[in-house]
Amino acid sequence: MRRSEVADLAGFQFLDSASREFYPDWDTMAWMCVGVMHAEVGRNPGHRGLQDLVGELSTHSEDFAELWAAHDVRIHGAGTKRFHHPEVGELTLAFEELQVTADDGLALYVYSAEPGSASEEKLRLLASLAATGRTHREGV
Repeated sequence: MRRSEVADLAGFQFLDSASREFYPDWDTMAWMCVGVMHAEVGRNPGHRGLQDLVGELSTHSEDFAELWAAHDVRIHGAGTKRFHHPEVGELTLAFEELQVTADDGLALYVYSAEPGSASEEKLRLLASLAATGRTHREGV
């Protein structure tokens, strides 16, 4: 994960109150986010941008500071995540992390819905909305 992606994800997770609605399992997502950040800092201990990000989040988020102090280093290569999308509601998606060997530290995350599930149907609706440039709130 590149520094800006870590900052964007962590900033949303810990500094934007909307993340608590977006992630129905906010506590789990926060724990995973901090675990990934610990791993990144371990791989790049002298990276000034990561150090600054940890400092900023520690200062502005009590939740982050508590999780960071636990020193739980985890890489979450696969699993399931739940999201609350503002257009279609709750989605449950399986994910898998794929390391890009040509670029150290770069990973691709693939998300998929269970075939025949409500989440698959909602992903199809999102694709349709994106293709037409319309939103669910505008009335499809």
